[in-house]
Parts: sequence; structure tokens; C-alpha cells
Amino acid sequence: QVQLVESGGGLVQAGDSLRLSCAASGRTVSSYTMGWFRQAPGKEREFVTGIMRSITYYADSVKGRFTISRDNAKNTVYLQMNSLKPEDTAVYYCAAGRLGVAMKRSRYEYDYWGQGTQVTVSS
Repeated sequence: QVQLVESGGGLVQAGDSLRLSCAASGRTVSSYTMGWFRQAPGKEREFVTGIMRSITYYADSVKGRFTISRDNAKNTVYLQMNSLKPEDTAVYYCAAGRLGVAMKRSRYEYDYWGQGTQVTVSS
């Protein structure tokens, strides 16, 4: 089992950058597929990016702007978000799922979730 705690959210202007952190306790993050999801008001929770072993995958909406990384020594996963847009405004969640042979992009494939951190991008 693993516990996840996100941090780093905030209010920024369009074009700014933010780095979210997901600190894990319990098992190591390298033992899981780790993902970032986001949920805007009135919308479904959507996949943003994931890292499975050394493989990363990004939603088209964030490709080229967001970067996921993992620090095994700190047992932490990061989401670097650059060139933020108002449409990136959402609560961002970190999630962990069992390692498999394919990237998990559905929220239902992840077993553990953090509490979320709010990101608000003003225009």
C-alpha cells in the first residue's frame, strides 16, 4: 500500500510555470505506475500524464508543456507544468497503480490517490 500527498498548486497567470510534487510513503513509487490526473468543475477526471518504469506518456493537451519525473531517492513524483493556460485550471491528483505492460490512462486502473491540489490559471 502507498499513501500519496500532493503539493505545489496555486494561482498563476497564463504563461507561467508550476511544479507539483507527489510525496509517497509506504512502498516506493518505482514499484508502481504513477499518474497525474486533473478534474475541472463539472468535468470528468482526466488523465494528464503517467510514468511506467522509464516510459512516459502525455495527453495531447499537455504534450510539449508538461513533464513528469520521478525521484526514487525522495520517493516523489513531480509534474513540471510550463506555458500554463486557463484551460489547465483544475484540481490535480496523483495516483498509483500496479505496474503492467501498458500505460494506464483510465482512472479506474489506479488504486491509490492523493487528496488533490488546486491549480488556477488566470488569463
